[in-house]
Amino acid sequence: MTKTILLAVSGSISAYKSADLANELTKSGYDVHVLMTKAATDFITPLTLQVLSKNAVHLDVMKEDDPKSVNHIELAKKADLFVLAPASANTLAKLAHGMADNIVTATALALPAETPKLIAPAMNTKMYDNPLTQRNIRILKEVGYQEIEPRSSLLACGDVGRGALAEQDAILERIIKSL
Repeated sequence: MTKTILLAVSGSISAYKSADLANELTKSGYDVHVLMTKAATDFITPLTLQVLSKNAVHLDVMKEDDPKSVNHIELAKKADLFVLAPASANTLAKLAHGMADNIVTATALALPAETPKLIAPAMNTKMYDNPLTQRNIRILKEVGYQEIEPRSSLLACGDVGRGALAEQDAILERIIKSL
């Protein structure tokens, strides 16, 4: 039976890397459903991810295509795995504090407790190391999320340090292990 992966993409310059991830997962036989925050669409178009995942991209928690179901609830029910890559500081904070104001956070809150949940942070080093972000990550780990830690690198902003999205191979490895 084909496994269903919800690939959530939040607003980070690393959002462009979600295209390769969606492509690789789809080629590997997974049913990939992409959810995007508004900020993510500023970095990569939904059409790119739709073509690569072979599924419609979910952008708006209030858009209901089928009047007989609630989209974010149905997505959560069919998920075998939830992956937030990249995970921005903003989206991590929203998740850690139970906010559900977009398709990514609402779907994440609707996930059954037993559904594996992965977060792959990607942001500036100072943002990642900020005690508030670290507290949010700890909160998420306490409720069952697993972190795919960022790597140290030259970041898009020109700083060097920890905060770059983990390498695709590391993310894929954690996905396979989680399934």
